[in-house]
Amino acid sequence: MRKRDVSVEESSGNIFQDLGLPNAEERLAKAMLSREISRVIDERGLTQAEAAQLLGASQPDISNIVRGRLSGFALERLARYLNALGRDVEIRVQPKSDGEERGHLRVAVG
Repeated sequence: MRKRDVSVEESSGNIFQDLGLPNAEERLAKAMLSREISRVIDERGLTQAEAAQLLGASQPDISNIVRGRLSGFALERLARYLNALGRDVEIRVQPKSDGEERGHLRVAVG
């Protein structure tokens, strides 16, 4: 059996950025919001059809959210769904804390 050298690179904390995808911070924010939507749906034992009715969405929309297919969803829409599920969503703007020229988009679920 041949030994191979394996190179390991530490993650930035954003897989989308690590993969070089555009809009990496927005993609991560959407992923985190959709994960919370999915978690609440599971926690309540809702079917996708029941969740869709509660959220004023279609069942295929809920399916896409649960499966992480988020290209058709704005952050605002995902936030509204979380509100309908009884979650507060807070947007906070503050001065950037690092030396970079641009600010950052971050989501914290807690």
